[in-house]
Amino acid sequence: MIEARHLTKRYRNTTAVDEVSFVVQPGRVTGFLGPNGAGKSTTMRMVLGLDTPSSGEVRVDGKLYAQLADPLRSVGALLDAKAIVGSRSAANHLKWLADSNGIDRRRVSEVLDTVGLSDVAAKRVGTFSLGMNQRLGIAAALLGDPGTVMFDEPINGLDPDGIVWIRNLMKSLASEGRTVFLSSHLMSEMALTADHLLVIARGRIIADASTDEFVNGRAAPSVRARAIEQDDLVVALRERGAVVERCPDGSLTVTGLDCAAVGGAASAHGITLIELAAQVSSLEEAFFDLTRDETDYRAGQLTGSTKGN
Repeated sequence: MIEARHLTKRYRNTTAVDEVSFVVQPGRVTGFLGPNGAGKSTTMRMVLGLDTPSSGEVRVDGKLYAQLADPLRSVGALLDAKAIVGSRSAANHLKWLADSNGIDRRRVSEVLDTVGLSDVAAKRVGTFSLGMNQRLGIAAALLGDPGTVMFDEPINGLDPDGIVWIRNLMKSLASEGRTVFLSSHLMSEMALTADHLLVIARGRIIADASTDEFVNGRAAPSVRARAIEQDDLVVALRERGAVVERCPDGSLTVTGLDCAAVGGAASAHGITLIELAAQVSSLEEAFFDLTRDETDYRAGQLTGSTKGN
């Protein structure tokens, strides 16, 4: 378990993390979301003792990271996949880590097999692609068979097969009762992987909820509908108190009534429906709705042709 209490980090006049308190529970994948510069990486670095809090504290299983006698057996982490000596082979890199924490070297071949790098164990890390470096970083995180694992953007550089693999790995680790803390900007994968979400913006936690609660609580459920007698359907639905919006493709977005109620209204008025479906909010929509005013860096709209520039 990871527990932060009033965790704060200041850099001169800038407060990167501001009075943050949260608990990352074992047995589930906790996703860590936030705009660029929100404080995600700084928070993760403080968990690992790489940055010293200005105030507050964060503990892993009740201990500060500096108090862990053999940290790789307690916490495995991947924050920067390229932070590896390029002249070493993958196997030697892991052997060095194993020796530093009193881990049996036989564990090296096990984790290399787990991440799919057994065939390149003797190759220099400097020749690896980003995806291979990510896999090696994950192998290092798993080396001590820790109860807590942390991954910052682990999907970077992975091919589709690798993305599915890491999604299943995270779920598998959580199902074993481990604490899994995962940061990623890839919303579609976070929606499929995370059971619980922490959202940080401008250094403060602004959401702490299950993924389902976060997504469903950010937007009212709606229904997509289309009928042969479209204008009649609009009138019938508004008579029942629904909010009806006409979409550019000719369909209707209906808020305030579920599919059964929309179908009932159409039937009562002899209206022929040709499309009726519940619309499900996405994690991406919920996230952008929540953080709309919390983004420091926002791209402008393309207002003219760039041809020839």
